[in-house]
Amino acid sequence: MTPATVAQSALDTAGPAAAHIERLWWLMFWVATGVFVVTMAFLAAALIRRRSPMTRRTGDDPVALHPATESALTSTVSIAVAATVVILFVLLVASFLTDRRVSALGAPSALTIDLTGYQWWWQVEYEDPNPSLRVTTANEIHIPVGRPIAIKVTSQDVIHSLWIPNLQGKRDLIPGYTTAIWIQADRPGVYRGQCAEFCGFQHAHMALYVTAESEDDFQRWLTAQRAAAAAPMTDEERHGRDVFLGTTCTQCHTIRGTIAGARLGPDLTHVASRGSLAAGTLPNTRGHLAGWISDSQSIKPGNRMPPNAMSGEDLQALLSYLERLK
Repeated sequence: MTPATVAQSALDTAGPAAAHIERLWWLMFWVATGVFVVTMAFLAAALIRRRSPMTRRTGDDPVALHPATESALTSTVSIAVAATVVILFVLLVASFLTDRRVSALGAPSALTIDLTGYQWWWQVEYEDPNPSLRVTTANEIHIPVGRPIAIKVTSQDVIHSLWIPNLQGKRDLIPGYTTAIWIQADRPGVYRGQCAEFCGFQHAHMALYVTAESEDDFQRWLTAQRAAAAAPMTDEERHGRDVFLGTTCTQCHTIRGTIAGARLGPDLTHVASRGSLAAGTLPNTRGHLAGWISDSQSIKPGNRMPPNAMSGEDLQALLSYLERLK
């Protein structure tokens, strides 16, 4: 997943909700542009005509205008006020209708995803009536093209705001309160989302990626995510698993199929399948992963992961094990 393949623009919409919002944006843009042009035209006309005989003061009254000029100004101001009222009313109605159309999207049979905001990452959980089929991941959402997706959002600490501009508008995540929005992608692609509410020091490093793919590709991904963690195949990978299970990593993270079952940090069962680390802060490569494990505070100060002091041999073994978790 390279930057060239990632879309993040409210003016390059890929779904019906974002398309309604884009149309409203363009309406406001052209109305505002028209108002600006007309205002500048009147300003220019006033500057050009300010020395006209019709605009000079009359008699000894320093503030009196020529009667014809005063009448023209009164008519102009009245027309401007009426036009302003009409424009504001049109924009109000357009905003109301857009909100209604966006809120009306969705279907009872839609796929449902629980999204929880943390400082500063996203927990993603796919609902299923069978608890054993629920999928938990972090900072990445996969959805099938053409299907409405219900996203139930909440926060575990402070107010966050989910914004995936290509697919939907913004929705606040309130601690202790769950709300829902609908998204739908009409074409395949990778769409970048962002926290749009200042939520602390690393607010700018709280991104997520939405991958829209065919139904078959989505089902393959979902099936793979439901599986337990891949077992280590080499002595180095087995040593890396022992390093992970023997350190404080197990106090924060889950790797299904092992004794690690904490939920304070992201689920690492399939961490190697993700395109980025630390909520979009780093590409998911061996070198970046090593730096993040060793001293994440130097990369993303203020996050809740402490530095991990270990030997070079242990670190390399741990990296080999984590790279196995696809």
